[in-house]
Amino acid sequence: MQKPLVNVRKLATLTLFAASFTVGTAMADPLNVQATMVPKEQIKLDLKDGSGHFVLMVRREGTASGAGLLDGEQIIEYGRHDIVPGVSGDPSGYLVATKGESNVAYLKWTVRAVFLTGKDGKPEINDNGFGEVVSGIGSFKGLKGAGTPHIKAANPTDRVFILEGQMVSAPQS
Repeated sequence: MQKPLVNVRKLATLTLFAASFTVGTAMADPLNVQATMVPKEQIKLDLKDGSGHFVLMVRREGTASGAGLLDGEQIIEYGRHDIVPGVSGDPSGYLVATKGESNVAYLKWTVRAVFLTGKDGKPEINDNGFGEVVSGIGSFKGLKGAGTPHIKAANPTDRVFILEGQMVSAPQS
């Protein structure tokens, strides 16, 4: 007697497992937003060693615009920027996205900035990072996501935060 090519019981178990796994799972939505962040508070440590090295603790605020779940949301940055101008930097912190008082998403981010010589001979910043949703409340409860943050100078004080990635909102019960 030959064994069947497919064990029907195993196939049924695998099919049931796959179906139970996909029920209630949401698909990731692309995220591509940017916000011009304006300083509201800051503390700066200048290292007096001639390097220009400084550490900046900052709270900045802005409004996200673009595509994805954070479009139109108010954003607050709580950041720490360890920078050696023209050489490198290690900014990191949290972004708090709010939609009213009871809907809040917390995102943790870090960026590595490296200055390279541009075509005009001046230093150009190249930055890439990683960001992830840490938690949320209200309509952001159960939110998950990850992506790449970039920071660009809008002017001497304001910064443009660009967030690209994927987000999944949890089904609301």
